[in-house]
Amino acid sequence: MINKIDHIGIAVKNLTVAIPKFNLLLGTEPYKTEIVDSEKVSTVFYKVGDCKIELLCPTSKESTIYKFLEKKGEGIHHIAFDVYGIQKSLDFYASRGINLIHNQPKIGADKKEIAFLHPKDTLGVLIELCADLINDK
Repeated sequence: MINKIDHIGIAVKNLTVAIPKFNLLLGTEPYKTEIVDSEKVSTVFYKVGDCKIELLCPTSKESTIYKFLEKKGEGIHHIAFDVYGIQKSLDFYASRGINLIHNQPKIGADKKEIAFLHPKDTLGVLIELCADLINDK
């Protein structure tokens, strides 16, 4: 079911501060920025080999990223896996007792279908499943 690591999400408080730091760290500039209104977050994507780094900055105090930052501070928020068949993957994990944050996929950044597995069942790591809308069968 898992094809590859798609991206690593990093929560940041301020993109104006974070972008220059990651430009220096990664030796490149972002290839894409996007505001995801449904998640109340602004995202910035970097390509690093076959993987991506996603900076996540809240656009509202109601954002889950805002709440994460208040509780844990800046840092790794999630690891995202590209999967073949996101609903089949969710059904598979649920049938094996892994709690889902989302029972159905929704549209996230990068125009992908996304859903999250609960970190209490993944050793404290928030896992995102994602799939391209066109390729998800």
